[in-house]
Amino acid sequence: MSRIYVALGANLPHPTLGPPRAVLERALEELGARGVAIRRRSRWYRSAPVPPSGQPWFVNGVAEVASGLEPGALLTLLHDLEAGLGRVRSVPNAARIVDLDLIDWRGRVAAPGDWPLLPHPRLQERAFVLLPLQELAPDWRHPVSGTAIADLVAALPADQQAEPIEEEGPAPPPL
Repeated sequence: MSRIYVALGANLPHPTLGPPRAVLERALEELGARGVAIRRRSRWYRSAPVPPSGQPWFVNGVAEVASGLEPGALLTLLHDLEAGLGRVRSVPNAARIVDLDLIDWRGRVAAPGDWPLLPHPRLQERAFVLLPLQELAPDWRHPVSGTAIADLVAALPADQQAEPIEEEGPAPPPL
């Protein structure tokens, strides 16, 4: 498989861009402006925080992208974009204006000690990643275990809540 997937999430409004969904749409625009082609994206999902907490629910999605960048350079670009949109990294699992994660880079599996860790080390534990990824790539298999995405979704803990957000008007065309 030669696809690259980026997970997007946000649960705090941006001071000028507005609600989380608007921030994620801007993040996709900025990726395109920086030479990362957005081939397709999933619908947006509304999801409960993982682990459960009192923070606001997230808006999440996954984009299939095309880029000539190596994984480390692409992840650095994602982090730079997060910072440019106002993300402040504080404690793990904190509420955030934007979160951009490289979840799969052409099926690459990182060797011990490599950076970045690929595939994303917790993607198989997160409904907010697996559900939108399944929408884009129903034939996707975990690069390490070989497990089909349908089986990963079926194995998710029952307490994870994620549901598609109804789009206004027809479904979005591929970007």
